Amino acid sequence: MNLQINEKKIPGTVLDRASMGNVTGLEFLGKIFYISDGIMLTQIREIAGIDGTTLQNWTKRGWVENPKSKKYNIDQLAHILIINMLRSCMRLDKIAFLVSYINGRVYDRSDDIIPDSRLYDYICRILDRLMETEVTVDSAATLKQCIGEVTEDYEEKIAGAKKRLTNALEIIIIAYYASIIKEKSDEMIDSLMNR
Repeated sequence: MNLQINEKKIPGTVLDRASMGNVTGLEFLGKIFYISDGIMLTQIREIAGIDGTTLQNWTKRGWVENPKSKKYNIDQLAHILIINMLRSCMRLDKIAFLVSYINGRVYDRSDDIIPDSRLYDYICRILDRLMETEVTVDSAATLKQCIGEVTEDYEEKIAGAKKRLTNALEIIIIAYYASIIKEKSDEMIDSLMNR
């Protein structure tokens, strides 16, 4: 059985890749923020399929930064999409730890090693490459190589940041891969139950 990553949706969203011109990462975020520098909660709900209560809960727990003047910026949206893409297969407290492992406190940009929009772009670019190369579950070396190639342009702000970024990306990609496999198995069992 080939368990290749073949996702039809833009990571962390409910939007179909094809209907958005097959763009992901910064290209996708650029389309969203082309006209405005901020988006409202209702737009995030349409993009990510997250209800307002969930997003407010994430904000209350300190996992997502409060919007400014009721608008979320590009990095806040990217942050939300990263959490959303992992939540079906990873506990929220572990996602919160992983996000803080990368960028420290949500409300403090001075401890960030990478903007969330760029992190989201790296994630999407890695996933896109893995879909193109037909990587299977047992090819961890290929995943590490792909992460290295995609993050080649990354420059450390603090010593050890590149290693932290690489570790986190490996976990994020594997977890997302697991969520896609889980979704596929759920579809298969639903099909059996509906016969």
